[in-house]
Amino acid sequence: MSKNKTAKTRSAADKARSTEVITSIVTVLLFFGILTGLGLATVFSEKESFSETQNRKLADFPELTGKNIYSGKFTSGVEDYISDHFAGHDGWIAAKTAAELLTGKKERNDIYILENRLVEKIPEPDMEEVQKSIDGIKKFAADNHIAPYVMIVPTQAEIYKNELPANAPNPDQQAFINEVYAQLEGSAVPIDVYSTLSANKDSYIYYRTDHHWTTQGAFLAYIAAARKMDIMPLTEGSYDIDHASDSFKGTFYSKVLYEGIEPDSIDLWLPADRGEEPEVEIYSTFGAEPELHEGMYFREYLEVKDKYSTFFGTNQPMVTVRTGNEGGKLLVFKDSYAHCFVPFMTGHFSEITMVDLRYIQMSYKDLIDVSRYDKVMFLYNASTFMSDRNLKKLMY
Repeated sequence: MSKNKTAKTRSAADKARSTEVITSIVTVLLFFGILTGLGLATVFSEKESFSETQNRKLADFPELTGKNIYSGKFTSGVEDYISDHFAGHDGWIAAKTAAELLTGKKERNDIYILENRLVEKIPEPDMEEVQKSIDGIKKFAADNHIAPYVMIVPTQAEIYKNELPANAPNPDQQAFINEVYAQLEGSAVPIDVYSTLSANKDSYIYYRTDHHWTTQGAFLAYIAAARKMDIMPLTEGSYDIDHASDSFKGTFYSKVLYEGIEPDSIDLWLPADRGEEPEVEIYSTFGAEPELHEGMYFREYLEVKDKYSTFFGTNQPMVTVRTGNEGGKLLVFKDSYAHCFVPFMTGHFSEITMVDLRYIQMSYKDLIDVSRYDKVMFLYNASTFMSDRNLKKLMY
């Protein structure tokens, strides 16, 4: 090889190395520039206290105290604060979800992303806590000389378990519900809704983007409950169905921000022969006068992301519905699955009280005179019942 050709080869190699070095420097500077820009945007941008997209309260900046620094609470609090308020937070979540789907992964933030729905990953039940819940219901029954009705509702993860990714961990909710019912035998009256929901799984009985059942799913449970409770249910044809919204994106969507699933509909089933709207008393602070609301549907929530709160508003310690109809009184201990179920029961009772033990820090005996009620129901979805730590309050 000639000297001139060797020199040209070295010159080309030097240029290539120089280009590579310059490209690397530019990439590093651009990377740090983006980080710096996002960091400055995070620091100086206006902070929100609530994310409507994620439907949750965002972290506050932690209090700087010696105790918090020593315990590590301050450091973890700062991390949570930065994570929640990082500029473009929602966009990063959506981008990460999309990237993981491209790699074939079907799970993100404990949500399975299926073809037509989002489904929550359900952890194994804490059977020690479950036993405390069972014992709490038993003691309630014995103390009040009443056999309450118990309805444990399977979630989407059970009804659509055949659609989950292969080998996805998923506790057997049917076996769990049957075991709870067996332990409550003699103390409570079980209501089987598993059979009817499973038989109607091809209908719109669960939201595609949220953890609740739909109004249609709740109607099927109402029919099953009516048979057990010796009441004559209304037929589906007895209702005018108001398709109040078709843009509901629920709690599962909030965790993954995935746009590939069709938004949900909020349907209000209104009795065709309905009269005046029932009076609803909302007890948010005990000792204070309750807030009064005309009717069970809070339509203002149709204009925000949390559209499920159209049913009785947000979770409250206690809600009483005075229906104006003839009939006895019903007491319901519940999670939020009850919110679109209870309206179906209003035609059969003059008064219905819903109690959410998660928000009550006193004995139910100081709050409610159970003897005033003709029937009592416990209504929880299976996932909540598996992890609930509040039903044990019934022991006190």
